[in-house]
Amino acid sequence: MPADPRSRLRRATGSVQFRVTALAVLAVAAVLVATGVGLVVAQRRLLTANVEYAIRLGADDLAARVAAGPVGGTITGIESSTAQVVTPDGRVLAASADVRGLAPIGQPPPAGHRQSIRTVTSVPGDSIRYRLLSRRVDGRGGPVVLHVAGALDDVEESTRVLATTLTVAIPALTAVLAALIWTLVGRTLRPVEAIRAEVAAIGGTDLHRRVPRPDGDDEIARLARTMNAMLDRVEDATGRQQRFVADASHELRSPLTRIRSELEVDLAHPDTAALAATQRSVLEETVALQRLVEDLLHLARSDAGALTTRRELVDLDDIVLRAAARLRADGRVKVDISAVSAAQVHGDPDQLARTVRNLTDNAARHADSTVTLTLAERDHTAVLSVADDGPGIPADQHDRVFERFTRLDEARTTGGTGLGLAITREIVRRHHGTIAVDPSHHPGTRFVVTLPTDAPRAR
Repeated sequence: MPADPRSRLRRATGSVQFRVTALAVLAVAAVLVATGVGLVVAQRRLLTANVEYAIRLGADDLAARVAAGPVGGTITGIESSTAQVVTPDGRVLAASADVRGLAPIGQPPPAGHRQSIRTVTSVPGDSIRYRLLSRRVDGRGGPVVLHVAGALDDVEESTRVLATTLTVAIPALTAVLAALIWTLVGRTLRPVEAIRAEVAAIGGTDLHRRVPRPDGDDEIARLARTMNAMLDRVEDATGRQQRFVADASHELRSPLTRIRSELEVDLAHPDTAALAATQRSVLEETVALQRLVEDLLHLARSDAGALTTRRELVDLDDIVLRAAARLRADGRVKVDISAVSAAQVHGDPDQLARTVRNLTDNAARHADSTVTLTLAERDHTAVLSVADDGPGIPADQHDRVFERFTRLDEARTTGGTGLGLAITREIVRRHHGTIAVDPSHHPGTRFVVTLPTDAPRAR
């Protein structure tokens, strides 16, 4: 269906190309009009000044004649000027041929002034405008008034020609400039439109696509690089979210399936059902589900930036010793705390306790017989290590083990939600610390956590 012409017009007039062109053309047109008006005014003033200069020379010449002796009859020798010599009572003593026999062509200068100059249109016998100079002088026969006028028809004709030329030239030049700016702006914005069209075409299943990147390092090229970097982040975040949802769904489905299977078996065979055993099993699965949901909620809050971290002085050795006592009470592994010494850090005691619990539970789950805990302060840093003597982690998996729902070989994946180490790394980072797997520890695995003992800045 063809687009509505009015909508196309609105889209065109609302575009950056139109606005830039309109603003540029308006600015240039205003400058051209102001310049044109200035030229016309300047030319008029210059030509008028030339006429005034000519009539001043004529008045000086005529004044010299009057001072030399009586002047009468026809005034000659004053080029391109109309002249009269008039008595104070208005009687014309002499005049140039073009006004001979006519009344005075002007009024005497105002009282108290020797000379005046003005523009008149009342020169008898003529309809054009004149620049008239009137001057009082003292002749041999007494005071007289000199009137010398210069026609302004050439001034007005030249000014009219210039104004007419500019009236045609300025709109034509503005139109050419508008077309040029429209073309250049459109060509400049063409890569932006290509970027916009590509972004508009990218859907949820097309996050691998990228916008075209122009050559060079101008603003548009940097915009394209920024858009592609943003798309990289969106694709990565979407992929991680999809994997997270898939893994979480799998983790939730497994215990729910086991619970349902046990209940269905008991309902199908009530005479052989072991209700106490089923209840214990369902309770264990429910506790595991609760732990998984809590872990998922923790990570969701962390990703959303809604997880707050308290800042207070914490005795990290107390937390480590409580975790060791819990492991010993379980009785499955031996716990070595001979290298645990006092250490204080600034942080959230609950989150730090969760970090230690996650690491000790992971170690106990994979240890063959012994879990070793060490804690010490050195160089304004508290260093905590949790080691087990189990099968260990391959060197190429030391970083991957901190990812969410990571699955390694069967020896290291039994039990747990697959989120403990990811949560631990997140908590340690929030406390401006680091966590890593010690590559030199054999047999088994040793996790090393470093936390600053000085009060860190809040994130």
